[in-house]
Amino acid sequence: MGFRVTFKTEACKGCELCMAFCPKKLIVADKSVLNKSGIHPAMITDTTACIGCLSCTLMCPDAVITVEKLEG
Repeated sequence: MGFRVTFKTEACKGCELCMAFCPKKLIVADKSVLNKSGIHPAMITDTTACIGCLSCTLMCPDAVITVEKLEG
């Protein structure tokens, strides 16, 4: 069992709330990408370490993060 974490990178405004509230500190700004607003969007560094707590999704004011439970 694990989790898939996806981001709507074009909608991310770089507020970093998801980064601040991730208990495992797995979310960082993706310095290799700029979205249409010139922002480095959020990304997850290690999906296998995600505990599926949904803190990132709850804190994101623009609902750009989706966490899905993977079966198997």
